[in-house]
Amino acid sequence: MEQQKGTIEEITFTSSSLGEDLSILIYKPANFSTLYKYHLIITQDGQDYFNLGRIARVTEDLLQNKEIPNTIIVGIPYPSVEERRRRYHPNGEKHKAYIRFLSHELIPYLDQTLPTFQMGRGRVLMGDSLGGTISLLTALQYPHTFGKVVMQSPFINSYVKDQVEGFSSPHLLQIYQVIGTKETAVETTNGQVKDFVKPNRELAEIIKSRGFQAFYEEFEGDHTWTYWQPDLIQALQFILND
Repeated sequence: MEQQKGTIEEITFTSSSLGEDLSILIYKPANFSTLYKYHLIITQDGQDYFNLGRIARVTEDLLQNKEIPNTIIVGIPYPSVEERRRRYHPNGEKHKAYIRFLSHELIPYLDQTLPTFQMGRGRVLMGDSLGGTISLLTALQYPHTFGKVVMQSPFINSYVKDQVEGFSSPHLLQIYQVIGTKETAVETTNGQVKDFVKPNRELAEIIKSRGFQAFYEEFEGDHTWTYWQPDLIQALQFILND
């Protein structure tokens, strides 16, 4: 049987928190109907997840095989590498404004326009590298809004670890985290070279000790979509089937 295809729509969203217009991608699966309720995945690095991650195709396959529940995906592209860092990095100038945009602007809009489960457990924040970092930090700040997080090779520093350590309601969050064993010398967007493996292992231990519902795995590979793309099947199956 030939696979049906969903639709991807591009909209322009005006954010007062960020003071700019954002291009946003909205994927609705082939079975989309306003009669159903849908889980919601919001991906940072949205263009990358659709183009390099082929997340729409992966989702369609899983839906057709009834391996995940009904799901809509919203992708938020970044306009430049510099702007990405300003929004996603814990020390970025627009970090707090971007978290406000996600929680106070984007979610109310999506709740109004899409038939989703309007609760934390029905919403996933997803990202790779710094996109995973901002996803986790946003969910820690707004756990009743975003109850699930997918992090593929996230950037982790002492601030991120402290935020997880000090989070008072681990039962509210479900976390998926993977890191490549060859990510010991990753060149970051500001030109520095950092070991991503050790901080990810330390974070995984904190997550485990705090009692979060979590998945942690190390893959044989480096900091690229060559490894993140095939990992999406496992990530979606874990985070959407609780």
